[in-house]
Amino acid sequence: MKNKLIYTFAALLLIGAGVGYHFYTKIFGKAIIKNTEIFIPTNSSLKEVTNILEPFINNSNNFTWVAKQKKYTKPKAGKYILKEGMNTNELVNLLRSGNQTAVKVSFNNQDSLEKLAGRIAQQLETDSISLLKAMSDITFLKKQNLDKRAALGMYIPNQYEFYWNISPEKFRNKMLTYYHNFWNKSRLQKAAALNLTKNQVTTLASIVQKETAKVDERPIVAGLYLNRYKNGWALQADPTVIYALKEKNGQDFVVKRVLNKDLEIDSPYNTYKNVGLPPAPIGMPDISAIDAVLNPAKHNYFYMCASVDKIGFHEFANSLAQHNRNAAKYQRWINERGIKR
Repeated sequence: MKNKLIYTFAALLLIGAGVGYHFYTKIFGKAIIKNTEIFIPTNSSLKEVTNILEPFINNSNNFTWVAKQKKYTKPKAGKYILKEGMNTNELVNLLRSGNQTAVKVSFNNQDSLEKLAGRIAQQLETDSISLLKAMSDITFLKKQNLDKRAALGMYIPNQYEFYWNISPEKFRNKMLTYYHNFWNKSRLQKAAALNLTKNQVTTLASIVQKETAKVDERPIVAGLYLNRYKNGWALQADPTVIYALKEKNGQDFVVKRVLNKDLEIDSPYNTYKNVGLPPAPIGMPDISAIDAVLNPAKHNYFYMCASVDKIGFHEFANSLAQHNRNAAKYQRWINERGIKR
């Protein structure tokens, strides 16, 4: 009888140990089989999260069981970094805490709010329509002394960090903070010394950027346009004419060569017909273009023409006679290549 009790007790211990080990492995056993990152959409269910985890987890049933025990029933959206070897308990704790990892968001060379919204929507959870609505909000723009066209200048091209599920309004407001940080005391003083507002600097910088992709040439181009601006000359910038043509004919309209008839287009952006700066940026200038305007090269140039000897650069002149010689050389070069439009 005594031996029977001992055997029974031993059997119970073994069963208990087995059950304990079973639950221990459920909770603390290896869950993640490789390093990865996942994105949990807003309002996801536990089942939907389990489906997202399926390719990266050892046992989805263990995850579901532990999640329910720990009352992880309302998943928090975001990007989460999962490390190989992470156990189920650690995984559930991470997701339950909402301790997501920020995503890196970058943009440049966007010619409109619509294009910018599309670019951002590729990198965040939100959609482009919601982003554009927030960016174009009249009440918000009035408060910042901006209109929809000038609003593009509020977004400084760079790389930023945001939570993947950030709302369009919070994204816009955070970009406004970055904008104010960019326009620090030093930049504001330089703009004031040029007798330009932030919006005017951005507008001129957008022309400079369109004129040349060569960063080291931008201060020279900026200095040239400032020479014309300060002396009351029309800027006569081809990129502004191209912008006006695209406004009239659609963004898919291709302009490889600005023709004399194009210079007559009736538009406030045509700097051949209108003296001064256009009413808003013609594109999204990057930091190098903005700083080129704020730190222009000092020279006596008033004219520029694309160089045929150094492709991508320009020939500069301080007299119309020299400019006409440069322009004639460029016209011959472009005619030889049969570029009509």
